[in-house]
Amino acid sequence: MDLRAAFAACPRERFLPPEQQPYAGLDHALPLGYDVTCSQPTTVRRMLELLGPRPGHRVLDVGCGSGWTTALLAHLVGPAGRVVGVEIVPEVLAFGRANLTGTAGVELHLAEPGVLGWPRGAPYDRVLVSADAPHLPSALVAQLVPGGVLVGPVRGEMLRVERHGRYVFVPLRTLDP
Repeated sequence: MDLRAAFAACPRERFLPPEQQPYAGLDHALPLGYDVTCSQPTTVRRMLELLGPRPGHRVLDVGCGSGWTTALLAHLVGPAGRVVGVEIVPEVLAFGRANLTGTAGVELHLAEPGVLGWPRGAPYDRVLVSADAPHLPSALVAQLVPGGVLVGPVRGEMLRVERHGRYVFVPLRTLDP
């Protein structure tokens, strides 16, 4: 996985509103409007390292925003791969679509009410989540292939989850006081 080449091929400033483009080189989240940000480069780099996308992978990009992470993922999975982006804000999705015009191997969708991810395109080899979840989103884990990986923040902590299929256990519980 050549992250240096991906970042060079997909400069952040191309995915920012004009008023934010002068700040593209700063290691800060930058506003896109509608209470959505373009994450800071070191965070995106680390998430991609943890995710480990490879050529030919099918990847789900949850919270694709301006399309920057989608473009990086498309570069990393190459022409044999596919990246499906999902965004909850219609105006931000339109901005992301405009930024990704001509990018092969990418499809973007408006999130469906009450649905996490894009189950119609599942299963995915990798799932990247760019919004903080209150708990591990099992609906997204379920969209992974066995051996697939999900990376995203849960209550502010970055998690990397690898799915290994179904097993049967007794429920986890604590001792009553």
